[in-house]
Amino acid sequence: MPFLEVESVVILLLIITTLLWGMTPIMEKVGLTKVDPLIGVTIRSGVVTVGLFILIFLLGKGRALMTVDGRSFLLFGASGMMAGLLGMWTYYTALKMEATSKIIPITASYPLVTALLSVLILKEGVTLPRVIGIVLIVIGIWFVK
Repeated sequence: MPFLEVESVVILLLIITTLLWGMTPIMEKVGLTKVDPLIGVTIRSGVVTVGLFILIFLLGKGRALMTVDGRSFLLFGASGMMAGLLGMWTYYTALKMEATSKIIPITASYPLVTALLSVLILKEGVTLPRVIGIVLIVIGIWFVK
């Protein structure tokens, strides 16, 4: 039964994640009515940074943070610059300019990029279900545009 317990926890976490990520674009769209996208990213990132330091302190993970190796630090730093700064900035700019219901499905198609890069860079296998999933993502983007 431990498998079912782990699976239930994973499903609950995914439901919570989906609800949080689903509500956030509405808040961001409303917030962007009076705020420049770069300022919005700055506020968001600042609040997240403070929250992360509080959480790391409360969970006693400060020592682990200080022992991260250089390669991992560079990879997470580059990821933060790409997704947390540049990606959020371009996303907020698009969100400010267009309908949320149009922007979100298109930006949520990033698994297409991930799937292709996983095959090319990580040498992950190509399976029929993955190809079908990629085709469905492309069709979905076409319908939303």
